[in-house]
Amino acid sequence: MKKTITAIFLLGTILLSAQSNTHGVEKHMFKVNLLLTPGLEYEVGLSKNTSLDFRLGTGLAYVKSNNDEEYGIFLTFEGAYRYYYNFEKRSSKGKNTSGNSANYLALTSFFAHGDPIIGDLDTDIDYLSQIGPVWGFQRTYNSGFNLGLELGVGYAFDSDDEFIAPIVNFRLGWAFGK
Repeated sequence: MKKTITAIFLLGTILLSAQSNTHGVEKHMFKVNLLLTPGLEYEVGLSKNTSLDFRLGTGLAYVKSNNDEEYGIFLTFEGAYRYYYNFEKRSSKGKNTSGNSANYLALTSFFAHGDPIIGDLDTDIDYLSQIGPVWGFQRTYNSGFNLGLELGVGYAFDSDDEFIAPIVNFRLGWAFGK
């Protein structure tokens, strides 16, 4: 009888521990974004609902003026402080929360070199930077497939100018270490 009670107690402790991990950010998550804008991303959990996300990758710019069209693919670095706000709500509905599968608010920053590595877009700037708030969501599936979207407005500046610009990030790739 004592062995049965001890086994139930230990099993209950393990299950409760496993359930509490489903309501918070992953401690470490490495992502490879292959489609659209290739890059490497690392997200580290700071607390139950917050994380820092770093990305080294590429960004796409497309400009159409008059009858002229130009594009460029640029090297980029991004960083974000994320606050995930709906782990409990998703979990209570039986939805996946692993791999930081939740919605978030974030302060994001972006830096790009002024010259494209591919493309014919001619810029007269040395760099482009942007910082601003975004709303986003991330979903990581059992296969490791990861998708994310961020939308916001930010303060942007380059070596010549300052302006307000939209922030739109869409990522498709795979997550490891979730």
